Amino acid sequence: MPGLDLDGSSGTLAAEKEQAESKTLPAFRPVDLDAFPEVDALLSRLGFGAFVRDSVSAPVGRNHAWSGRTESGRQVFVKCLVGTAPDVQARMRRMLAFEDFVGSVPELAGHVPALLGCDRDAGLVAFDHVTAKSGAELMVDETFGEELAFTVGQKIGSLHAAAPVGELDTTLPALPDPGLLHALPLATYNELSFAELEAWRLLQHDIGLREGLERLRKWEEEAPRVPSHCDFRVDQLLVLDDGSPVIADWEEFRSADPARDVGAFAGEWLYRSVLDIVTNRGDGGAQFPDVELTHDQVLTRGAEKIERLLPLVRQFWCGYLSRHQADPGFSGRATAFAGWHLLDRLVAGAAQGQRLSGIERAAAGIGRGALITPHKFAAILGFEETQ
Repeated sequence: MPGLDLDGSSGTLAAEKEQAESKTLPAFRPVDLDAFPEVDALLSRLGFGAFVRDSVSAPVGRNHAWSGRTESGRQVFVKCLVGTAPDVQARMRRMLAFEDFVGSVPELAGHVPALLGCDRDAGLVAFDHVTAKSGAELMVDETFGEELAFTVGQKIGSLHAAAPVGELDTTLPALPDPGLLHALPLATYNELSFAELEAWRLLQHDIGLREGLERLRKWEEEAPRVPSHCDFRVDQLLVLDDGSPVIADWEEFRSADPARDVGAFAGEWLYRSVLDIVTNRGDGGAQFPDVELTHDQVLTRGAEKIERLLPLVRQFWCGYLSRHQADPGFSGRATAFAGWHLLDRLVAGAAQGQRLSGIERAAAGIGRGALITPHKFAAILGFEETQ
């Protein structure tokens, strides 16, 4: 498995920079509401009237989604879950279980989107529209501050500290699945792009990585279970004008290892720091030279970028610990989950390109290290300081 290496499949440095600058920013696709008459039907049943077509935008994501104004003037956000029928039903159950649960957690009041209604059969959910910037935008704009990170840590800590309400899903999240490092299902293999096949080939040929994933899965199975988000990323954060965070997308909500959510947040910033190796973020306004980097330069810039962003992870961790006590072994599991997050981004990024870039390989190399030797990386992330 390659570590920090920008050689081989990256094309030009200019292409690397363009890709790194655009990572995590939201995209939009043409609106096609006419193909989903159930959307207007749901909004009408809720008393808001149909969407006003010229007010609607449709962000790109895992699901179909629309945001806009209805005939009554209400601003709403509607999501249509995409997947197999069993998968959609399971995600709908988890979202509605979260709605039953969240009312019992006062500290989350006003920090999650307000559900207006749903159509279980059609896989539709409608929420009040939230006027906010996404955490991903703030990350790229370098305006995601330490105070915000601390507050988000408090909210995730409050989530994990809350007593479960009702029957929560107790199944393990689908990923990481060590079995996929042995072989991919034929149906999955046949749908993968060249870049995705390249990513899986890198992962599957790495015995140490396979052993690390199997160990992490075992740790997860044995860990204490608490109410958890289980798909926590900065683009799931909506930040209001007053700086308050709103945590969205609760489709994977379940009783799970709390270290998963904490590790995902850390992994987001590790990933961002690697992407920034080929940008001038944090360089004091200095122009980044459009030349190929040597291996030593990559290592030096990578260390500098990681060190610049880690205070956000540490503030998140401090906020988290002010609300929830970490169990023994938590820091190692959280660090390993941070490593897995970078590997997961490798596979997700491969689906959007023709070849793996050098910068994606670099991120995967760091993720591998955190996953296989979490005791070494925990100190870098600051997770060991309270253990």
